[in-house]
Amino acid sequence: MALKVDLDKAYMRMAREWAKLSYAERRQVGCLIAKDHQIISDGFNGTPTGFKNVCEGKDGETLAHVLHAESNALTKLARSTQSCEGATLYVTLSPCFECSKLIIQSGINRVVCFEEYSDTTGITLLQKAGINVDFITI
Repeated sequence: MALKVDLDKAYMRMAREWAKLSYAERRQVGCLIAKDHQIISDGFNGTPTGFKNVCEGKDGETLAHVLHAESNALTKLARSTQSCEGATLYVTLSPCFECSKLIIQSGINRVVCFEEYSDTTGITLLQKAGINVDFITI
């Protein structure tokens, strides 16, 4: 059990570092997906490949085409030969409702969060689907 806790904290520290790579000004979010003690994908909130790295409009609101960290990590994984069936997703901000749907469909069975997003419908959906949701502090 100690190894799991140590890995959880290590992966969350790494997700927090990964978040710093985001070009978002309002909120930087990082995500790692781990399976069998290995990181199999990562992501941070930002624009799709080929788009200018600007996440907010002149009004300060997030642009509609910006991807969440979880979406980036899951789509990166989809382009690989890895499977996230039974994996754990580590994210610095709890998933929104839309990302939670993707997480459910991906086969991930556990989500570990650092902070809670103001809209908790994503957490509720994950729990309803039988996915374990944990919060840790480091």
